Amino acid sequence: MNKSDEHTASPTTDASAWGPLGVPVFRAFWLTALGSNIGTWINGVASGWVMTDLSHSPVMVSLVQAAASLPMVLFALVAGALTDIVDRRRYLIATQLWMAVCAAMLTFLAAVDQLDPWNLLILTFALGIGASMAQPALSVTAPELVPRNMLPQAVALGSLSMNLSRSIGPAIAGLLLSQLGAWAAYSLNAVSFIGMMVMLWSWKRQPEERSLPPERFFQALRAGLRYAHRASPFRAVLIRTIAFILFTISAWALLPLIARNELAGGPATYGFLLTFVGIGAVAAVMILPRLQARISRDRLVLIASVVYALTMVALGTVRNEAVLYGVMIIAGAAWVTALSSLQVAAQVSVPAWVRGRALSLYIMVFSAGLTLGSLLWGWVAAHAGISAALLGSAAGAMLAALAVRGFSLGGPETPDLSPSFHWPHPPAASELDKDRGPVLVTIEYEIELEQREAFLDAMQQLGTMRRRDGAFSWGVFEDITVPGRYIELFQQDSWLDHLRQHARVTREDQRVQEIIHRFHIGSAAPRVSHFIGGAPKAFTDGSMETAP
Repeated sequence: MNKSDEHTASPTTDASAWGPLGVPVFRAFWLTALGSNIGTWINGVASGWVMTDLSHSPVMVSLVQAAASLPMVLFALVAGALTDIVDRRRYLIATQLWMAVCAAMLTFLAAVDQLDPWNLLILTFALGIGASMAQPALSVTAPELVPRNMLPQAVALGSLSMNLSRSIGPAIAGLLLSQLGAWAAYSLNAVSFIGMMVMLWSWKRQPEERSLPPERFFQALRAGLRYAHRASPFRAVLIRTIAFILFTISAWALLPLIARNELAGGPATYGFLLTFVGIGAVAAVMILPRLQARISRDRLVLIASVVYALTMVALGTVRNEAVLYGVMIIAGAAWVTALSSLQVAAQVSVPAWVRGRALSLYIMVFSAGLTLGSLLWGWVAAHAGISAALLGSAAGAMLAALAVRGFSLGGPETPDLSPSFHWPHPPAASELDKDRGPVLVTIEYEIELEQREAFLDAMQQLGTMRRRDGAFSWGVFEDITVPGRYIELFQQDSWLDHLRQHARVTREDQRVQEIIHRFHIGSAAPRVSHFIGGAPKAFTDGSMETAP
């Protein structure tokens, strides 16, 4: 068990909005992440503005956003699988080094005046690769650094870090662009990765103790996709995320053109627009804990989506710079309210063993919406104008928010997804080869005749859990000679896969199983039997060992 897990159960831990900052390792992580995020925003603002100098095409300007987000679509799942199976600390150091090198190359090209639209897009894409490989690992680090009861506050503080950087970074970028040039902005981003590398190097992370070997890469990838497909709460997060981001991204993709063309401003105007977004986001983070205590996540996301859509209407119709600064404050508050609610829902809807892969899928869906939305609304702006693109996306955001409101993000009481370890180790006459399989498990139940329908209804949730955790087949069958006698069976690929299932059962799964066991009327507990495919191998001394 990690040391962070040891204090997870502490009932006396401060769960206030600022409580996680009282944990030294989280505080160091948060501060270095803030510096890195500031650098990222400086880089993004600089690239967006530089592209408006290099090309006046709305498509080319929107391609900067697409180039930054497309790697998340292509590589996030790979990164999620690696996050769950490799040494996370060394892995993160490698990603930070990669991004520092890419930022240094941008600095050099800008300094010698050799930056053109295509090498800008290529290096933006390369930086996006580093970010996509790092993001799942960074996202699952917070739960490892704080107690479980502080997780929502840690996620909110992560949003605060991002949005403080959104307030600070663009203002610095605007100043650097107008006074020194793009090379200064890019160099500051390169330096910002150093703090995170130092923090990771000094982090005394204790690797998780494993009684079983780690999954192979493609096996881990398949397990993550299977879990996301079968876990309905997490699936709802993905649906609500794509419905939100696909339309709302139009404002960010087109904002450089709004600042330059619609407001006739310079880089300072663009920077200030984003700064006021950050101010609104920070204000929202301050009041979110009270809002979340009174309003469900579902309703918060719906309200935030509608409010954000109205700000896009204002962006498409208002041409007064001072008024738009106020609009951007509201936009920032709505943006962070929706995304913070979605991120918390994503974090609490999956257990630790698959969290990296699940969050990588969330990041991939989010980034797919960013990429497709940026390209779509950039194309609309090129053909119909910026105002038409913003008004069209605002209407789409409202309709999408209403269309997906039936997909629930979960109630205020989050399920306990910590390991229960309540399944006893399956007995075997001899030590089994872990690769031997397939494995068939049967559980026998005796049910009162009038309870059969209710029992079968309850079993459907259990069946989803079995498949989610690795079973490739599952079913419940009634004995035709003894009505009320049922056998549940499920199969897994190997003995090792079944042992992993034992380690993955959560307290929420235990609760569901206890409900089902109440239907059982036998004098003893439901009988569990294990059967395995493949043949044992005999040796000359007469001992038996399973064949590979």
